Amino acid sequence: MEPFSSIYERAAKRKGGEKALESLLAKPNLQAELKRLADSDVLAEMTKCVFRSGFVWKIIENKWPGFEAAFHGFDVAQCAMISDEEIETLQGNTDIVRHGKKILSVRANAQYVMAAREEHGSYGAFLADWPEDDFVELWDHLKKGGNRLGGQTGRFFLRFVGRDTPMFSKDVVAAMVSAGVIEKEPTSKKALQLAQDAFNEWRSESGRTYTELSRILALSVDS
Repeated sequence: MEPFSSIYERAAKRKGGEKALESLLAKPNLQAELKRLADSDVLAEMTKCVFRSGFVWKIIENKWPGFEAAFHGFDVAQCAMISDEEIETLQGNTDIVRHGKKILSVRANAQYVMAAREEHGSYGAFLADWPEDDFVELWDHLKKGGNRLGGQTGRFFLRFVGRDTPMFSKDVVAAMVSAGVIEKEPTSKKALQLAQDAFNEWRSESGRTYTELSRILALSVDS
């Protein structure tokens, strides 16, 4: 497997030097900040990510005040108890995007957040308590426990609430293939484990976050 130092050197060369590369890197929140996340903000971000998936993000942003009003400010308890009749009414609400299955996901994800809150005190605490080096199982937890939170949707959610996680974009996958980690986009449990092992090794080598690592990988290949 290619060492991270050579991947970094290639990315820096492509972007015009180390200073230019470093300016493109973002850092996730600290665990203490994750624990301060309000569950309503968590549910709101889940909802944004679900509705953005396969849709024009700008439209969701423009309609967001309508979403906040329609879903009770994303109060988790209220959203978890949305009735079928209210779901039907929401499907005709022009202030939001009228996608029936995505509307239903708000209720399901509110229940998912509440389940984590009962065990950990809050969903933010659940995220902070999850082992840092096991992001693949966290992705799986989102996919199985949440609704429509698998794949990139769940990973975007984690990024936007500040949980450190890599993104497996086309460029990141290409960089991992070039580095000899995987042969194609990782979808099987075995391939995902190989990718996680590589990220953990690169993190140990470099001292960088997963967020930084995946960004540097993406910048190391020609798009």
